[in-house]
Amino acid sequence: MSDLHLRADSTREGPFSLCVTPQRAGWEWSALRALTLAPGERVTFATGDEEMIVLPLTGSCLVECEGEHHELRGRRDVFTEVTDFVYVPRDAMVTVTSPAGGRFALPSARCARRLPVRYGPAESVPVELRGAGSCSRQVNNFATPGVFECDKLIACEVLTPAGNWSSYPPHKHDECREGETQLEEIYYYEVRGGMAYQRVYGTDARPIDVLAEVRSGDVVLIPHGWHGPSMAVPGYDLYYLNVMAGPGERAWRICDDPAHGWVRTTWTDQAIDPRLPMARPRVAPNRRNV
Repeated sequence: MSDLHLRADSTREGPFSLCVTPQRAGWEWSALRALTLAPGERVTFATGDEEMIVLPLTGSCLVECEGEHHELRGRRDVFTEVTDFVYVPRDAMVTVTSPAGGRFALPSARCARRLPVRYGPAESVPVELRGAGSCSRQVNNFATPGVFECDKLIACEVLTPAGNWSSYPPHKHDECREGETQLEEIYYYEVRGGMAYQRVYGTDARPIDVLAEVRSGDVVLIPHGWHGPSMAVPGYDLYYLNVMAGPGERAWRICDDPAHGWVRTTWTDQAIDPRLPMARPRVAPNRRNV
């Protein structure tokens, strides 16, 4: 396994300002790339054996694939709006053009099925306000199971107000068993003005130990083990993009660390942080104290 904390700009490759392939990560399924385009810039690339989503982080773009043209309205930044996106299949050529420039994430996963190109409107992205109190966060479920069809890829965005903890209680999804699915996971971070922290730790049988100070553009790889909390330090809001895939069923089933799972029971009598939602959803968010 390679280094698990990848600093911003440390994985540039070809046209991609960020490039984390399964080979670079040292695993089999999950991948993430990003494009940083100047005004008017146009990039064409092949998807190979991976299904992908073109997800604007900042700015808007035109996506061309399989003879289809989709214009993404995008957003000013990840903290202000929920964005639209485009799904592109494996074994395809994709061209992304940004008239005004911008940054675009390409979460992806190796897959077997070849699904059609599809546009995902921002209005169809389910937004959850999850947790309560200092564990409150916003989850944009743009490509989660039951929301948007992919073969293997699972992806969502999480926004955590300054001073809050998310990805908490610590949980894992590294075994195919009752109540848990095996998923490799990538965290990509944006921090509004400062830094945040990410914790990952293992079991006795599979040790892993990460406590990383993360900044905008950083990535943390989670091949296995308990992960959480993702800590937004006071004064600095935190965004992260989660990218997951694995060998089995496309499902997100997790197991809490039994030492800390009890924390969920304390949320029943707490309100959700009034700073949420942060990124403006196009439909009213759901509230879920889990």
